[in-house]
Amino acid sequence: MLEAGIKGHQEITVEEKDLAIYVGSGTVHVLATPMMIANMEYTAAASVEELVGEGKSTVGIEVNVSHVAATPKGMKVYFDSELLEVSENGKILTFHVEAHDECGLIGEGTHRRAIIDRERFDEKTQAKLEQR
Repeated sequence: MLEAGIKGHQEITVEEKDLAIYVGSGTVHVLATPMMIANMEYTAAASVEELVGEGKSTVGIEVNVSHVAATPKGMKVYFDSELLEVSENGKILTFHVEAHDECGLIGEGTHRRAIIDRERFDEKTQAKLEQR
């Protein structure tokens, strides 16, 4: 059952592919903000994936985070999420997300996800190809 308090956790070691210089979000050799955000989203999504129901999934709809400290290649980063709220209609999930490296907090904020029916979502998305 989806309810406030569900937590997620994952950890990575920053690799070349995660660096700002590599992903095009800057010219420095540190964890890229887009990669930090992607891992925050993944952590939140994974924490509820098995609870959203058969044939359903979640998609990110809003991210509001701060990236407050740089993390070099080779350092571990820990991502945590906590489900704060399920909307009245049960379709929107609001999470608190945080990222810490081995020295402390590097980012935090909120992330919202919508519960979708996979088949209907895929059909609607593919229909856009016919509309162009």
